[in-house]
Amino acid sequence: MARREVLVQLDDALVDQLDQIAERLGTSRSDLLRRGALALITAEELAAADVELQRTYRQTPPDPLIVQSARRLAARTAPEW
Repeated sequence: MARREVLVQLDDALVDQLDQIAERLGTSRSDLLRRGALALITAEELAAADVELQRTYRQTPPDPLIVQSARRLAARTAPEW
């Protein structure tokens, strides 16, 4: 995948923290920033999907029989802590 250089301004303390983490993980600061950007995008996509799921749930409530069956199944398969 082609990459494009992007200028990002960070304060010294943040750069120092990134460098420490990068060194500990054996990677580069750029890689950490790429991974962080991907994590943010994924989190936003999951949050949007959750909002959509909640909206859909409000429009079409679940069938009580399905909920009851799911509860019984969960009770049988839940691990004993």
